[in-house]
Amino acid sequence: MNTRNLVVGGTLAVLVAAAGGYALVKNGTAPAPQAEQASAPVAPMELTDAQFARLGIKTAAARLSGEVPLGAVPGVITLPPGSRVAVTAALPGAIRQVFVIEGQEVRRGQPLATMVSRDAMELGGSRSRASSRVSLARANLARTEALFKEGVIAGARVQEARAELAQAQSEAGEASRILAASGASGSGMVTLRAPISGRVSKVGVQTGGPVDGMTAPFVIDAANAYRLDLQLPERLAANVRPGMTVALPGIATGRILSVGSSIDPATRSVVAKATIGGAQGLIAGKSVMVTIGAGSSGEVVSVPSAALTRIAEKDVVFVRSGNRFALREVRLGGSGNGETAILAGLKPGEVVATSAIPELKMLLGGGGE
Repeated sequence: MNTRNLVVGGTLAVLVAAAGGYALVKNGTAPAPQAEQASAPVAPMELTDAQFARLGIKTAAARLSGEVPLGAVPGVITLPPGSRVAVTAALPGAIRQVFVIEGQEVRRGQPLATMVSRDAMELGGSRSRASSRVSLARANLARTEALFKEGVIAGARVQEARAELAQAQSEAGEASRILAASGASGSGMVTLRAPISGRVSKVGVQTGGPVDGMTAPFVIDAANAYRLDLQLPERLAANVRPGMTVALPGIATGRILSVGSSIDPATRSVVAKATIGGAQGLIAGKSVMVTIGAGSSGEVVSVPSAALTRIAEKDVVFVRSGNRFALREVRLGGSGNGETAILAGLKPGEVVATSAIPELKMLLGGGGE
């Protein structure tokens, strides 16, 4: 017999003597074997003040706490819809120089590559010719208006000159817009730029390679825009709701967006989606452990972790009512700051034992393990 068993046995002997031969089982029947006690319901046990003092039982009330996490679950970092943008070339051509590599962080408007395009040169020529026609049409309109004022020509000639100028300006403007939208200059050089800030997730070209309008030379994943695919175990699924906080401890925080309505028969888990801010080291596809905080109210029921024990493979606490203690099965959440979240089985304000747990287990038939 080890020292602990001696202590427990001595304590029990004192309790029996102080209670005047208090019987643990009604009608004076002998205690049932331990295996039967673990499976049968255990009646509450009443203790005297003297017994409390000898055992040194301390208690604490279950409380609502915003500091204890609901639990920790596995998750995978993903990208939300619309956060991945393809960089395309409006004009075909050949890559002249590449400035970035896969995985590199870029800012919006940063050059990714330059390319040479024959179509860009042709557009540049069209813009130059259109600009020349604008100059000629403007000069022609000025002469026509002067002649009209002198009464040499009819007013219809002025209207024709104005229409010619408007058409020339439209053609020149269209050529300029196409060149600007494609990042091209009139000399045929095209600059491909990052449309958003983020990380280069794909580089699909190399120096000297061809580019056409049907492929994307680069793909950019938006910065500060990630989501989490979470696997909620059955014990947590019913307690998780949209709006609850999530965290990658020490990295980033976010909130639950949605919770699935069915359990995956293979994993026995429910899928939940969460949004999370960007941070250094976050990569789409990475597996992480995610802490789920309290709900939108910011609080969950919690008790000191010292109050918890296991009997017959179940998590239990000893609930006090007056001088009586009753065994109560509970469903646990996460732990932190010396406390554990209680998902089910306990209400705020109920008092539980936080010390002398092995002795209470012996008294209530739970065994000493």
